[in-house]
Amino acid sequence: MNAPEEAPTELLERAVRHALASAGVTEAEVSLTLLDDAGIRELNRRYLERDRPTDVIAFTLSAPGEPVLGDVYVGAEQAARQAADAGLPLTEELVRLAVHGTLHVLGHDHPEGPERLESPMFRLQESLVAELLDADG
Repeated sequence: MNAPEEAPTELLERAVRHALASAGVTEAEVSLTLLDDAGIRELNRRYLERDRPTDVIAFTLSAPGEPVLGDVYVGAEQAARQAADAGLPLTEELVRLAVHGTLHVLGHDHPEGPERLESPMFRLQESLVAELLDADG
């Protein structure tokens, strides 16, 4: 599964671009790939030693001082479960995860556990998601 039928490709591209622009980045190459549970679980196991599906994994591929280069992988099935649990549209959760992964590519990080929801990265993420979705109407 590369992309669910309902994946809003243009909106997800705008989400990545919006996150980059918020950091003043004008030159970047960031890929965004939607994976099913098996695909994201394999990446999680291989690179993070966690044998379970997850919602997003991001890799920064550029060195400091170089143009931003990175890969963002979103677990589409996990995103659908999270959206359902939170009572949100899947599109909103996919945008949130695209922004989240892009922020990681840009070097942002957050603590693990419940306190991550109050971290500067999560506050920035939610602000960017709201701006994008408000502009999208």
